[in-house]
Amino acid sequence: MQGFDGFMWLLSTAFTLFSGFALFDAAVRREDAYRAADKKTKPFWLVVLGLAFVVSLFFEILSFLPIIGLVATIVYMVDVRPALRGLPGGGRSRRGGGSSSDGPYGPYNGGR
Repeated sequence: MQGFDGFMWLLSTAFTLFSGFALFDAAVRREDAYRAADKKTKPFWLVVLGLAFVVSLFFEILSFLPIIGLVATIVYMVDVRPALRGLPGGGRSRRGGGSSSDGPYGPYNGGR
């Protein structure tokens, strides 16, 4: 039975890391990117993914709440995240200005 317990611990740890990554990713995306991608708001996803992360820390993976958290995390990762990344700039917050190819009047287009 020790092999099963080790597998469940590994699965629980993987889910905790997965939900933590999704929470971090949602936190670094711009608020307006969620509206532009026609998804729920940034605070909505931060609360949902934050709850999924906390639940993954305190409950066993085979109970009801972590399964709901896993589904919410998967929805974010396969639906919301790709939509945000498809926006110009990837939906990420830009502290300190634009990208490295931006000139004083916008993106540099190489003389095109």
